[in-house]
Amino acid sequence: MSNGEAWARANNLKLNPAKYSEVIFFDKRLKVRAQLPLPIPGIHRSTIIKILGVTITNGLSVSVISSCAQTMYALKVMRAHGMDDTALQAVYRSVVVAKLQYASSAWWGFTNSSDRQRVEAFR
Repeated sequence: MSNGEAWARANNLKLNPAKYSEVIFFDKRLKVRAQLPLPIPGIHRSTIIKILGVTITNGLSVSVISSCAQTMYALKVMRAHGMDDTALQAVYRSVVVAKLQYASSAWWGFTNSSDRQRVEAFR
């Protein structure tokens, strides 16, 4: 932690220790896992981390589906309130498609088959 804090100070950045989180990643295909190390004092240990709208689990499963599903619900509400199809399609492309394509080359390889099927359903 001290190396990261020193780097932040040297680059004129301010860190917020209240937002620190630790995730221990593992290969979910392995049946036996090594003993987890003791938690770092003052840092919350989590099983998931959300980075720029992409949720990554400690088993390296990736999901962007829940936020896309919420947007789809919002689109249905907007349609019910009279928004025309052209505007709805523009919102869909600019929000849902953009979320699915954002850094997909980085996270796609970590998705499992059910995640991929759910992503493909949005196409």
